Amino acid sequence: MTLHDDAVLVLKGYEDQPELRDLYLEHLAAHPDGMYKPCGAGHLTGSALVVDPSRGHVLLTLHKKLGMWLQMGGHCEPGDPTMESAALREATEESGIPGLTLLPGGPVRLDRHPIPAPCHWHLDVQYAALAPAGAAERISEESLDLRWFAYDEVAGVADTSVVRLMESTLARLS
Repeated sequence: MTLHDDAVLVLKGYEDQPELRDLYLEHLAAHPDGMYKPCGAGHLTGSALVVDPSRGHVLLTLHKKLGMWLQMGGHCEPGDPTMESAALREATEESGIPGLTLLPGGPVRLDRHPIPAPCHWHLDVQYAALAPAGAAERISEESLDLRWFAYDEVAGVADTSVVRLMESTLARLS
């Protein structure tokens, strides 16, 4: 099974946000290369909000290029066998935390946002990753900073897409 095939199966099983889910599926049907950065019409990305429920915190990265506090995430790579593995790889690379595990149940949210040319859209498949006890983050070259935020602090530092992802993650945790 290819990453493209896995993404189609993951999205078909995702029951929330039906209009956006269908848009992702239409994109993949029209673009066999729609998983990867060279697809000019847009491409899927995988991300994960790193959560430490025992402390009531989420780990956000201050994105180097955008200067915004975001969840960990990025482009799918040819070696990624599944959307889950792409999101988990990105979360691990960007947080520096080994032993992250994805929250069961598949994606938590979808988020489509414009990006500069030559590509036009990121179609982000968003997961939640649980940090192991005593996790210590380590900044990567893709970040300006990494910081743990209490749940009630996120709305003050991040945009609405991150807030929605956190809210959906917390709802799944409860």
